[in-house]
Amino acid sequence: MKRLTPSVTPSDSLQGLSDILEPGLSVVFCGINPGIRAASTGRHFAGRGNRFWRTVHLAGFTPEQISPEDDSTLLKYGCGLTTVVSRPTARADELSQSEFKAAATEFEQKIERYAPRYVAFLGKMALCAMSGRRDIDWGLQPTAFGGARAWVLPNPSGLNRTFSLDALVTAYRELRLAVAPAGSV
Repeated sequence: MKRLTPSVTPSDSLQGLSDILEPGLSVVFCGINPGIRAASTGRHFAGRGNRFWRTVHLAGFTPEQISPEDDSTLLKYGCGLTTVVSRPTARADELSQSEFKAAATEFEQKIERYAPRYVAFLGKMALCAMSGRRDIDWGLQPTAFGGARAWVLPNPSGLNRTFSLDALVTAYRELRLAVAPAGSV
């Protein structure tokens, strides 16, 4: 008798990432979901081509470029990290609409619980899927999300070559200026 073994892909065995959050942050950067490398290392934005850490530094959120191994350091600068969907994938387009819908309520409650001033969605995909809207613009959104002002930024993934590093920095700097206390910039 032949024994059947389940098929397991690398992403099936990986866990999602731990949130890097505390109450009252200025901004929570919200990734779509963990990449395979991030999930395997347990560190946010650990993919070789990901431009998140360089972008947030050049945009002025951090005085130095943080490495993925030091991702929790971001809290010192009033910023946090989370993802909408916890399942790791090689590409965000591997996620289904039902995964976003299933995550929506819990994710919104998380934002309400931690009460950041801003929640910054990295890419339009997650917010579009959770809201059911397709006409979302970049930047500040007209409606809050979980009690926080919602902002949509370009995704810093190395797979997203629509935006150059300079374009990413410009977009993220707009949020940085909105977040900054008056007279501190």
